[in-house]
Amino acid sequence: MSISMYQASVPVFVRALTNLRAVLQKGEAFANEKGFAPDVLLQTRLIVDMLPLSRQIQIATDMAKNGACRLAGIDLPKFEDDETTFADMYARIDRAIDVIAGIAADKIDGSESRAITFQMRTGEMSFEGQSYLLDFVIPNLFFHATTSYAILREAGVPIGKTDFIGAPR
Repeated sequence: MSISMYQASVPVFVRALTNLRAVLQKGEAFANEKGFAPDVLLQTRLIVDMLPLSRQIQIATDMAKNGACRLAGIDLPKFEDDETTFADMYARIDRAIDVIAGIAADKIDGSESRAITFQMRTGEMSFEGQSYLLDFVIPNLFFHATTSYAILREAGVPIGKTDFIGAPR
């Protein structure tokens, strides 16, 4: 039995972002319990040359929403990257999930060989749909979600692997 491009993308993206949101909520609660401003965590980094938590969340949401839209062959909704609070981050994640969940399966299924080209800081990137999903979007989404988790964990937030993975389906 094989899985479709839709099954390999949309449910994976939604779950990853839903779990990221839950981990962030635990981070915010931790800050409140410890008596410091939760938004301080959004500027926390693992090391000085890595991006802060806020940017990790922005990139994770962009990877998921842009990935789904490119696979579906539809225009990418622009998010402004102007979030400064946990509430802003939750709203961004919710907006991204709404975009992703709003894409019909028939728009993504069959995109395995769809030509996908886009501009990055380092130059133009070109993929076929399946390679774009498996070799670019999923690894990047999970890199930034994992880094977000690691920033919070290093800050002392009491989270574990099951928080990152989420409840079994």
